[in-house]
Amino acid sequence: MRGVYLVAAELSRLGFIASPTSRSAVGADILATDQQCSKTYSVQVKTNAKTFGFWRVGAKAREMHSPTHIYVLVNLRKGKDAERIDYFIVPSEVLAAKMISGISKSESKSEWHQINMNEVASYKDNWEVFGSAKLCAT
Repeated sequence: MRGVYLVAAELSRLGFIASPTSRSAVGADILATDQQCSKTYSVQVKTNAKTFGFWRVGAKAREMHSPTHIYVLVNLRKGKDAERIDYFIVPSEVLAAKMISGISKSESKSEWHQINMNEVASYKDNWEVFGSAKLCAT
């Protein structure tokens, strides 16, 4: 949940109206819109605090994509003096095309899905994916 609130705060700082959804919402952790409510986005947040080379995603990520569905992949890195937060803002179509899947080698043979950092490195701090919040002068 920490990643969700950090992303919502960043979207708010950029001028968007951002509302976290209930935890049972499928596919969208945040709903965001510009100031005129003319452009709306669903945002799925994936957060890492320990492993930083990939993010686990659900199987539905391959089918759930549209121009207004965005993934924000977050890495929370603890440094000596401060914490560093890395954001990768990735259109859902890109994530769906670049994610990989496999079967675990354990006895359970469970299926896994992930997106690797090297596939989305160019999307670091790419908040422009959301366009402009178009703040109105009052």
